[in-house]
Amino acid sequence: MKFFCVADEDTVRGFRLAGIDGKVATTGEEASEALERVLKEPDRAIVILTSPVADLIRERVEAIRLERDYPLIVEIPGPGGQTAESGSLRKFVQEAVGIRLGQSEGP
Repeated sequence: MKFFCVADEDTVRGFRLAGIDGKVATTGEEASEALERVLKEPDRAIVILTSPVADLIRERVEAIRLERDYPLIVEIPGPGGQTAESGSLRKFVQEAVGIRLGQSEGP
């Protein structure tokens, strides 16, 4: 199962440090091109999009979710989009994907 991240530069860099490939997207065209490239790769099981990037191509994201079983598209908060209620990025991804990433977030 391979992951792929389409997001802002800092988020993509962070996921690359964790061994996850990604593509920086700042426009709807860049995001759409990256997503279409991922759809052509049958081994990509999970695509991680930040909410701002997903908003740029919202119709396409929703169409993929309705039409396809794979890849699973997971939205995470973008930079500055995290609130006290949303918890950490690690916790958000763990809940969305159902796997534990690194150390636990306390009790």
